[in-house]
Amino acid sequence: MQSKVNIIADDMGNVIRQSSTSSEYGYVRLQQDRVTFGNGGWVKKSNISTLLHGKLEDLQSIGLESMTTLPGKIIIKEQFDAFSTNDPDRDLKYAGDTGIICCVDGEPIYRKTFFVADATAEDVLLAHNNGAAIREANASTSFDLEKKPKKATTAEAFGFDSSEEKVEEIVDEKAEELVVEEEETFEL
Repeated sequence: MQSKVNIIADDMGNVIRQSSTSSEYGYVRLQQDRVTFGNGGWVKKSNISTLLHGKLEDLQSIGLESMTTLPGKIIIKEQFDAFSTNDPDRDLKYAGDTGIICCVDGEPIYRKTFFVADATAEDVLLAHNNGAAIREANASTSFDLEKKPKKATTAEAFGFDSSEEKVEEIVDEKAEELVVEEEETFEL
């Protein structure tokens, strides 16, 4: 179950974008809505995207500017080797917002998306085994729903001293700044 691969234009309507590092190269952003079925019987709908890289002249020659979709699929590939030798940390697989890198026996997992013309291609996924570290990180960032937060006064919420005198003084200063007197003129 998957949708078509959509070609995404930028805010100015450009489909092909020039690389910031070289004027000879460019890229096109692709996006696809996918439904996956996990081993535990969970259904997950996700929106995945990738970049299609190439020389500007090659990207322009295949007519991408006039297209809205491409036949094919965006796949996810996970592996133990970095995808980039220049920036090996770029494609590390993180467990949500925990900051924990997904690993297998201490070996980090790298994750990247790719466009392929074969719509039957399958994702290559690796199951991490550092779930205890991830659960611990999630537990330390969660909060107790039983505890009620302390209510702040208006003055505290806006960073004022809680004494009324200080609040009034600031309000009076602002009021004086806003008063502008104009000369009255009458024409007959």
